[in-house]
Amino acid sequence: MSSSPPLPSPPPQHLSLQRLHLPRTLRVLLLFCALAAPSALLAAVPKVHTVTLGPFRKVPYTQPDATPDTKADETSTLKIRPLFVDDRQKEWTTGEIHDITDRTFTVRRALRLNDALPNATEPHWIWQPGPWLSVDRLTGHITALHLPDFDATVSDVVWFRDYAAYCGTASTAKGGLYAVVAQLGARRPVVQKQIGKWPDTDHFIPVCQPAQWQRLPMRVTLKPTGGDPTTYDVVGSASIIEDGDSSDDN
Repeated sequence: MSSSPPLPSPPPQHLSLQRLHLPRTLRVLLLFCALAAPSALLAAVPKVHTVTLGPFRKVPYTQPDATPDTKADETSTLKIRPLFVDDRQKEWTTGEIHDITDRTFTVRRALRLNDALPNATEPHWIWQPGPWLSVDRLTGHITALHLPDFDATVSDVVWFRDYAAYCGTASTAKGGLYAVVAQLGARRPVVQKQIGKWPDTDHFIPVCQPAQWQRLPMRVTLKPTGGDPTTYDVVGSASIIEDGDSSDDN
């Protein structure tokens, strides 16, 4: 009895690129697209960061212009707290934050400086209030703000919207104490007017009183301690520029 001829094998359900009758360059291109597709999908999703502030703690602090005769309180303190981005500490800060928009805020940096003299054998660390920072909650980006005529020992910044009002000191040879209103994103200050002399060895502490803001019409009053107050009209629109969602500098 003769055996039956073998049945033909069913065609494979999946064919590799090598078995397809395609040009080599096309096969390479298809393979590259298949490998790159997952990475492209991941890159299209913006990374969202988590920005948090830790609890306050007190550290020893002495006014920078204090002398052995005027430094009466050895236990003066500065309240500082850490700034975290994605659970990684980025900065030390002091004071309260100011919300400019729903995603951007400003906060003042706290600096730990080495106060040791050149002939000292060990460092002597002290804490001082530093410049202001702008923080983007979405991207986690931290920007150091270079406020015009800002003096860490004199300037007590009071924020309103994206405006900063304070007394500053000129870095020119003539010096001088200035009333300043700066707007974030603007190249020049909105207000910059001399209101006194500086340096001044016989100055009040604080040098100026905190600025007083008014909404409608937008005005601010600045007053040197022991001097006369001056009110300035503030004209302008919000000019803060926020980083794009896709930026990732951290």
